[in-house]
Amino acid sequence: MPSKNAHSADNQQERLKNVGWIVGYVDGEGCFSVSLFRNKTTKFGWQVFPEFVVTQGEKSKESLMILEKFFQCGKTYVNKRYDNHKENIYRYCVRSKKELTEIIIPFFQEHHLKTAKKEDFKIFAKIIEMLNKNVHSKKSGIERIAKLIEKMNHKKSSKFLESSETTR
Repeated sequence: MPSKNAHSADNQQERLKNVGWIVGYVDGEGCFSVSLFRNKTTKFGWQVFPEFVVTQGEKSKESLMILEKFFQCGKTYVNKRYDNHKENIYRYCVRSKKELTEIIIPFFQEHHLKTAKKEDFKIFAKIIEMLNKNVHSKKSGIERIAKLIEKMNHKKSSKFLESSETTR
């Protein structure tokens, strides 16, 4: 009769396989994103919107369900397509600051990404830390976050930093 330790060792090996797959999958298909949106209901008229996203076509949506089950947070959404593409796009998203702080960030701090995406992750984690410290409740904090966002998204400049409302 196998011991309980042997069984749990098998579970650990299976989890390690899943962890390796998840890290590789996110390295290729995932995104750590932070956006700033105009929102007149906020103190300075800007809302910080962080999210962890993995996107797939309809044929591969099951892989997103694996992520949702593994992390036990977030949700998978369908983006219906009305263009010339035949399949819808599915997005696994984690937007809750609590879930990002307690589940997603610790996972990727322990299990390191291998591609250039690891630099975006470090900035993403820093921004979440700033949000948890309410840095965004001051205009200078929003400006610091906007500058970090620009470092993550080299292709686009921050509308916040370009805004005439921003004092530098």
